[in-house]
Amino acid sequence: MDVLYENGRKMKRFILFVMVILGIAFTVSAQREGDSFKCEEISDEVYARIKGKSFKDDCTTPRDDLRYLRVLHYNKVGEVLQGELICHKDIADDLLSIFRELYKAQYPIERMVLIDKYDADDEASMRANNTSAFNFRRASGMQRLSSHSTGKAIDINPLYNPLVKERGGRTLFYPSNAGAYIDRTKYFPYKIEKGDLCYRLFKKYGFSWGGDWKSLKDYQHFEKR
Repeated sequence: MDVLYENGRKMKRFILFVMVILGIAFTVSAQREGDSFKCEEISDEVYARIKGKSFKDDCTTPRDDLRYLRVLHYNKVGEVLQGELICHKDIADDLLSIFRELYKAQYPIERMVLIDKYDADDEASMRANNTSAFNFRRASGMQRLSSHSTGKAIDINPLYNPLVKERGGRTLFYPSNAGAYIDRTKYFPYKIEKGDLCYRLFKKYGFSWGGDWKSLKDYQHFEKR
């Protein structure tokens, strides 16, 4: 009986130890998530990074209308990465909620750094499969300003979800290295399609998807007016 009693006490101590360790791990994980999902005004440090690049000298979007977001995301091999982007204040809370849900589901996003790392060159950013939002620029092949100019649009995994359009009997696509991904009947990593989690979440928060457009298809693109 003494042996059973002592073994029982050891088992209780072991279970308590495991619960404490798990509690600590949960707390650290919760703190990490809390620190890594943030929305802030554009600080002087961030402004210095974007001035003359995505925030061009003729930018008509006020700095005060923009927000800097930090979020966690997974890539296709299961690594957790710290992402960052700039968007309009009107969609900042929506994007935080969306990216929290994508993170919980381990939805893969390969890269999410400020487009200024690519000197605000949209083609270079897309070729690197970089997810981005704000960039004061013209719409692709047009004179009007892109909805990215106000920060109310975001491109997700753009290499694998290219912009595709027909012109003069030719199929044009952007970025220029996305030829393997214009056939949307095929399966490949990072693909966005109607009904998948990324699509459903953005639609839930009132965004439109470029993959639904008629004149062209912009499979990477979500925007909210």
